[in-house]
Amino acid sequence: MVAEVTPEYPSQWAAITAVAEKLGIGSAETLRKWVRRAEVDAGARPGLSSEEHAEIKRLKREVAELRRANEILKAASSFFAAELDRPHRYS
Repeated sequence: MVAEVTPEYPSQWAAITAVAEKLGIGSAETLRKWVRRAEVDAGARPGLSSEEHAEIKRLKREVAELRRANEILKAASSFFAAELDRPHRYS
């Protein structure tokens, strides 16, 4: 863990705030989120790892793309089916 509770820092938040100041990070909350993400990625905290999160995001984009393609194919199928049902005049 990056920020340990010690006599110098009575809470993890106090430690995170101090470290954020020393590193020049604009917000202690930013560092807290980085600590939580590192804990999840290391398996020390439950949740989706960064890799799992990225994979889910990629899969959601792929599903959306496939749904769009499926809608296009359905529309094209309906169009061509309607064309086949129309009587044709030959000149």
